[in-house]
Amino acid sequence: MTPAPEDLLATALRAAAAATRFLVEDRPADLRVLSKSTPTDPVTEMDRASERLVVDTVRAERPEDGFFGEEGADSAGTSGVVWVIDPIDGTVNYLYGLPQWSVSIAAELDGQVVAGVVAAPLLGEVYSATLGGGGFVETAEGRRRLRATPDVALDRALVATGFGYAAERRRAQGAVVAGLLPLVRDIRRNGSAALDVCGVAAGRFDAYYERGVNRWDTAAAALVAREAGVHVAGLRGATDSPELTVAAPRPLFDALAAELERLGADSD
Repeated sequence: MTPAPEDLLATALRAAAAATRFLVEDRPADLRVLSKSTPTDPVTEMDRASERLVVDTVRAERPEDGFFGEEGADSAGTSGVVWVIDPIDGTVNYLYGLPQWSVSIAAELDGQVVAGVVAAPLLGEVYSATLGGGGFVETAEGRRRLRATPDVALDRALVATGFGYAAERRRAQGAVVAGLLPLVRDIRRNGSAALDVCGVAAGRFDAYYERGVNRWDTAAAALVAREAGVHVAGLRGATDSPELTVAAPRPLFDALAAELERLGADSD
């Protein structure tokens, strides 16, 4: 029996609540930090424990599902549902005690994301969406439907972005920012791709772009954004991918994408 997106969303919300509660309440004073791709790309004991908690919570309800997580969860399952997990999106922020981090959980059904949650406990925000059902944010004030900011001109756009960990990529990304900055209202770098994409959906930013984000970073957030009327894609008609992810309402998306293509933002 094909699961309803709403049921998958309910499971994702329960798993995200368990993980965020653990990450806030059980955060040790002295985190053990390891390096992944570079010395500036950290992974903590809490990343791995958070991913295990999400997997265990989902598996208790849906034992036949598959998993694909940043910290190594990888199983195909037999149900057609695969859970895409970023146990802490914004690990550096979490490490330094900054509030801009989140737990991101998306449910793919036969390869398409149909439900997603991005929970940011220190910001008091839980973003969620189902395919065709709209994007929402829950705060202390209640739950509201998300609508992207009406289109603005590129020179009035507040644009969020992020940077990779490898020095050569950062050098290239710095050149792109230098070329783009005179053309826009301003640039913001907050450290969580999932929250940046959700921020476009919420009207907190007008647009977002970044090279090097992975499937687990934006699977849930891209669904939230699309359901709020945001176009999420790559350059030259490509889908969003680690090559480049761009998010903005149209026609701002087209204007920003043209400049990013000119600046070579999808290459190092």
